[in-house]
Amino acid sequence: MEAIVSLAIGVLTGAGVWLLLRPRTFQVIIGLSLLSYAVNLFIFSTGGLRTGAAPVLLSGRFGDLAQHSDPLPQALVLTAIVIGFATTALFLVVLLAARGFSGSDHVNGREPKR
Repeated sequence: MEAIVSLAIGVLTGAGVWLLLRPRTFQVIIGLSLLSYAVNLFIFSTGGLRTGAAPVLLSGRFGDLAQHSDPLPQALVLTAIVIGFATTALFLVVLLAARGFSGSDHVNGREPKR
């Protein structure tokens, strides 16, 4: 399970960095989104990856913290997802406004001369 999550984090990070280096504004925004997903997945995996474990304490038994995931990274990732959606929406509005003013979606506002 850890190998799959590590591979997913690596692929998301690589694709995000590659898109950040592209000349179009929309590709940069998608690259930032992929990087934020990679960071969220990394933070989520620091809380412990458990499969088949009970999510809450069972009645009549004492709780053992070694058998449960840490809820703090889960709460941090949930907050980061909400903030990421809002930031992406803001970026898209700014992208549309910049394209309307400049007529291009190139990062520096002008198409390269050929």
